[in-house]
Amino acid sequence: MLPGPTNVPERVTQAMLTHMINHRGNDFVELYEDIIHKTQNVFQTDGDIVVLSSSGTGAVEASVVNLIKKGDKVIIPVNGEFSSRLSQLLEMQGANTIKIVTPPGENATFEQVKETFDNNPDVKAFYVVHNETSTGTQIKYLDKISNLTYRNNCYYIVDSVSLLGGSYLPVDKWNIDICVTGSQKAIAAPPGISIISVNERTKKYMMNNPPPTMYFNLPRYFNYYAKSKETPFTPAIPILYAYREALSIILEEGLDIRIKRHKICSDALYSSLTAMGFKPFAKEADRSISIIALNYLAGLDDKIFRNTLAEKFKVLVAGGFGDLKGKVFRIGCMGEINKYHVMRTISSISSTLNMMNYKTDSTSFRIAQDKLSELESS
Repeated sequence: MLPGPTNVPERVTQAMLTHMINHRGNDFVELYEDIIHKTQNVFQTDGDIVVLSSSGTGAVEASVVNLIKKGDKVIIPVNGEFSSRLSQLLEMQGANTIKIVTPPGENATFEQVKETFDNNPDVKAFYVVHNETSTGTQIKYLDKISNLTYRNNCYYIVDSVSLLGGSYLPVDKWNIDICVTGSQKAIAAPPGISIISVNERTKKYMMNNPPPTMYFNLPRYFNYYAKSKETPFTPAIPILYAYREALSIILEEGLDIRIKRHKICSDALYSSLTAMGFKPFAKEADRSISIIALNYLAGLDDKIFRNTLAEKFKVLVAGGFGDLKGKVFRIGCMGEINKYHVMRTISSISSTLNMMNYKTDSTSFRIAQDKLSELESS
C-alpha cells in the first residue's frame, strides 16, 4: 500500500519473462508501436509519445530541458517535495520562476493562479504537479487552466507521475501541451519507465530549438520514431513488455471504470480511517484520490506503527517527507487497488492500533464496506 512502487498484477510480471529481442529489429518495432498507440489511448491524446527508460523524474526533467531556456518566465504552484523539486529543476535550467507557494496539504486556489497569470502576461509556461505525493494533495481545476494558458499564449505542462491512469486527465481536451507520468504508480507496472506526451505545437518548438543534452533530447526520439519506429538509445526491453501489459489491463477495464474504482477505494479509506480517529493531512477540497496522507494520533510512534504493520500484517505504508517525518503516514490507493486491499489495510491498521493500546471504533469496518458496495454494484 505504498505511494509507489505499487502492486504489479501477476500477468504484468509474467510479461517480462520472455526472450531478449533486438531493439533494432522488427520485434521491437511491433512492441513499441503497440505501446505508443495504447499510451495515446490512456493519455487521451493524439500527440507524440516518448517512452524513456528512467524513473518519473526523467520525464519531468526532459519536459524542462527541452522547453525552457535561460530567462524564460515560468509559473509554478509549490506546496510539497515534488513541486519544490520541479521548481528547482526549472531554476537550474535558468528559468525565472514565479512560485505560488502554499502550506503543505493546501493547494493554490484557481483565483491565485489566475491572478498570477494576470500579473505576468509574458509568461512562457505554466508547470504544475497534478498530485503532490509527499502531502496527498491533488489539484482539481486543471480543466480551467487552459483558458489562462491560451489567453497568455504560453505552454501548459502537467506532472501527473502519481495519478495518471487513476483519475480523469484528458490531455487533448484540456489543451495540455506536455504531460508526464511514471510506470510504477497508477499504471501498475514495475519502476523504470517514464512517459511524456507532447502536442504538435510544442514538438515544433522543440525541433526548432533542440536542447544541449543527449539522453533526454526529445527531438532525437521524435526523429527515430518517425524514421524507424525505434528509440535512439537502448531501452529497458523487459519493462517495456510489462508496461504494455499494464496498459492492456487499463484499456480492458476501461478508463471510466478504473477511475471510479480509484475514487470509491480512496473514499472508503478516508472515511473509515477518519472514523478510527485519524485526521487527513490535506484540506478536504484538495485531497488526493491516490495518496491518502494522515496525521498520526497523539503519541503514536511512526516507526513502531509502520514496522508492526509490515512485520505482523505484511502491509506496507510510507512515512512522511522532511518536516513531516514522524508526523504523517501515507497510503497508496492506485493501480490494482480493490476491496481486498482496502479492507485488509483497514483491518491491519485497526489491529496494530489495538496492539499499541489505542482503542478503535468498530464502525470503521462498516463504513468501509458501505462505501465499497458501490464497486459490487458497478
